Amino acid sequence: MAFLQSLDRLFRRIFENKIAKNKTFNVVILSLLFFVVIFSSFYTTVSPKKYDLKVGEVAPADIKAPQDIEDKEATAKAIEKAIQAVEPKEEVDPTIQINIKNKIETFFKNLYELKEVREETKSNYNEIVESLNKYNEFDLSKRDLGILLNSKEDTLKNFEGYTHDFIVQVMTTGIKKEELDNKKEKIEEYFMALEGISDNLKTIGIKIVNNSIKENIYLDKKLTQEKINDAIKKVDKVYIYKGQIIVGEGEVITEKDFKFLTEAGLIHKENNRDVKPLLGVVLIIVLLELILIAYIYFFNNELTNKISNLYLITIVFLMAFVLAKPFNSISSYLIPIASSSMLIGILINPIVAIVLNIFLSILITLATGNSLMVFVMLLTAGTVAAISASNTHQRSGIFVSGLLVSLTNLILILGFGLIKGFGAKDILINGFYGILNGVFCSILTIGSLPLWEYIFNILTPIKLLELSNPNHPILKRLLVEAPGTYHHSIIVGNLSEAAAQAIGCNSLLARVGSYYHDIGKLKRPYFFKENQLTSDNPHDKISPYLSSNIIRSHVQDGVKLAHEHKIPNDIIDIIEQHHGDTLVKYFYHKAMNENDEINDVDPKDFKYKGPTPQSKEAAIVMLADSVEAAVRSLSEPTKDNIEDLVKKIIEGKHNEGQLHDCDLTFKDLETIRKTFVNILMGIFHERIEYPEINNEELEASK
Repeated sequence: MAFLQSLDRLFRRIFENKIAKNKTFNVVILSLLFFVVIFSSFYTTVSPKKYDLKVGEVAPADIKAPQDIEDKEATAKAIEKAIQAVEPKEEVDPTIQINIKNKIETFFKNLYELKEVREETKSNYNEIVESLNKYNEFDLSKRDLGILLNSKEDTLKNFEGYTHDFIVQVMTTGIKKEELDNKKEKIEEYFMALEGISDNLKTIGIKIVNNSIKENIYLDKKLTQEKINDAIKKVDKVYIYKGQIIVGEGEVITEKDFKFLTEAGLIHKENNRDVKPLLGVVLIIVLLELILIAYIYFFNNELTNKISNLYLITIVFLMAFVLAKPFNSISSYLIPIASSSMLIGILINPIVAIVLNIFLSILITLATGNSLMVFVMLLTAGTVAAISASNTHQRSGIFVSGLLVSLTNLILILGFGLIKGFGAKDILINGFYGILNGVFCSILTIGSLPLWEYIFNILTPIKLLELSNPNHPILKRLLVEAPGTYHHSIIVGNLSEAAAQAIGCNSLLARVGSYYHDIGKLKRPYFFKENQLTSDNPHDKISPYLSSNIIRSHVQDGVKLAHEHKIPNDIIDIIEQHHGDTLVKYFYHKAMNENDEINDVDPKDFKYKGPTPQSKEAAIVMLADSVEAAVRSLSEPTKDNIEDLVKKIIEGKHNEGQLHDCDLTFKDLETIRKTFVNILMGIFHERIEYPEINNEELEASK
């Protein structure tokens, strides 16, 4: 996500820069980028250079590999490095710890028994010490044994427990030979830090433990060898890849370099370079580029109104072209040209996608040296992808488009195979690649589409449907925190969608824009009438100026909230424009009534900041918003009353200049009015008045 945000900030800086906003500047930059990338690809295809060189001579330039060449010496070194990196498999021998534990338990068992014998029989002290010394495998002195015999049994029990705990602590994880001295130092630190036992016992404990512990880790040769074998299998062969420098300019050619150059077919006795192929490439690229620019200028000039669209088209086009060669090395039928057509068809429009696909098919066919059959397949598959993927409202529709591309490829491969007399095996293999192509293109499109939507801030039908999901965080908040506003937005959405569809503009955008147009009310939901559950109105307690500021601020609050949730700009525009620069009439009149001097009340203090609606969709949302709120306040929502009110509101918005920037015609306004009335009549239809039922009579009739 951090990567996407970085890309987003980068493109924002590019498109917001004053120089970058210049249309001519961008066209020049993109034309140069287009030419450089295409020419670079063609250069290695049509003009492979050979050299007349020998071992010991100096390379006249950077010599690059035209194909993948294995570096066997480097592969051997990589294997050796992998073997050295393998950590020996070591195991802990549990029997050593068990034996030590048993030895210490035996010692303390005899200590307790001899201590008891001494107390009961009053035996000779020296004889008891000698008897205990038989079990002394810890290098304890007779003085140490005497201290143990003279200690209290409870103290000895605790002391024995500490001894066992420390041994378990240091030996469970295993001890290597080189770690033994360090472990003994740790044991000494552990004992000396104990409280509740004498220093003499601490010293004895150190002797017992340190004379008991020993290395208990051994090398498992079998498992270690298995790890080495696995490491060798994972080592990839080292290649000098296609396009990678074999010998740099000015370097002396070694025997190894000469071997690579020979394998790559770059050594030749004659070193005459023919510039004719390169000149031909330049002419073809420049011609196609000029035709493409002319098409955009004469037939799709609106693309240049948004610079990001030009960048999107160029990047997708060049990425598809660059990917063609790697896929072509596997099979010509795997070239994912349909993916670029799907993306352009969804993000821009299908006509542009089809035109770009024609140019892309020509360039890829020339760059890869493919036949007419492959050209026809690229052209047809891309066209099918552009048509089938455009205006799709579900990501599953993209997958269906991929299947159509697969079917198209299969039919073309079968048809050309029968015409040219290919064998059944070749047709099956090529057919498999053709089917795989369509599936892969759909997956690539589905996977990358959110990236393009995010970076270039493009609103697709798929994105709109995702935003209309009630589980979106903002809509969930609206439902819980401002249920009246949520219900109002749903009705406005129904009105806007029907009206937009009736006049032929983006009905889905109008509906989704309606859902979000009042999200700013989430900041102070109870200052808006539809969310007030009681008769207590907070505006009764504040001045009309403050009330006006609160009401008007829901637009800016909504824009801010939308930016925080990365809502697309088209939706934000509707949020910002749905009130235009209209007057908050109720509080304006309230202020005038409260003020003795009417001239002291400035209408600007009660007007929204605008701008007025700049698109048909924003204007429709404005009208639907006003109409829904007004009709809801009608005491008698009859058909005549609704028709009069809708007509009055639309005429009022037009007379106030709110609809002057949105390209709505009078015919559109009339269509919108009729649509609003039909929808509202469905919502506020007259209901049958059921007669009252007399419960007493009902009971009596039973």
